[in-house]
Amino acid sequence: MISNSFQNQAVMESVTAVEDTLFMPVLGRIIDVKPMTALERLFTIELPDGMSLGHRPGQFVEVSVFGIGEAPISISSSPSRSDRTFELCVRNVGDVTGALHRMKAGDQIGIRGPFGRGFPIEKFRGKDVLFAPGGLGLAPLRSLINQVLDERALFDRVIILYGAKSPSEMLFKDELAEWDARTDVELMLTVDQGDDTWKGNVGVITTLFKHISINPRNTVGVTCGPPVMYRFVLMEFFGKGISEGNIYLSLERRMKCGIGKCGHCQINNVYACQSGPVFPYSEIKGLEEAL
Repeated sequence: MISNSFQNQAVMESVTAVEDTLFMPVLGRIIDVKPMTALERLFTIELPDGMSLGHRPGQFVEVSVFGIGEAPISISSSPSRSDRTFELCVRNVGDVTGALHRMKAGDQIGIRGPFGRGFPIEKFRGKDVLFAPGGLGLAPLRSLINQVLDERALFDRVIILYGAKSPSEMLFKDELAEWDARTDVELMLTVDQGDDTWKGNVGVITTLFKHISINPRNTVGVTCGPPVMYRFVLMEFFGKGISEGNIYLSLERRMKCGIGKCGHCQINNVYACQSGPVFPYSEIKGLEEAL
């Protein structure tokens, strides 16, 4: 029989280990930096001793640039692709992200996480999946899309509608071309404003919905993008007959600490970093005005 004192010690050690994981960053090493647009770069990160991040699609990490600060960044890579590295698509918008953009392969950063609730991919299996990311929203959804494609036989139709402000701002262009070449993926692209090279659709992402027909009883809708986009994409999902419980949003709202302590990501009574950032619409119905 284990004594109470031993049990208490084990519990305390377990709590301490969890707290260390939450509050103390591990040292990550940048092993590759790939420019994507004028504002975004894709970083490949390796943790010490081959440690696996162990994330789910839709989760995020806190990234520290020593001497500058810390910022939450969505994980762009799928856990089905590698357990030794992961990828972060970073937009240069502040001190921490600006410092990251000045770093190169071999430099070290701090990593806390993964944090938050990811996509319940198990609930999507056997169904059609309709993705509707906008702009930088493709970065977190790429993790889910690639896992779905890696497990392609477990899903029915895969439809991807992606919109960006301009052709030059489209992310993951090589992968978009790969997805477009597949016979088991339905990809449609649009830009708010075209240029001389653009031959595709011009208009906001909702203009693509008229080109698709779906079986609403067997379809999951997934979206992520700028806050102004959500209301209109939701209207399109509802217009196609998708139920509230089968619509999922990734709400990356001013997350800072990652553990629900600072309150920056609070939406009414919901903390996006803990209850989310992935939510079924049925859980946040009525919060649209606060997004």
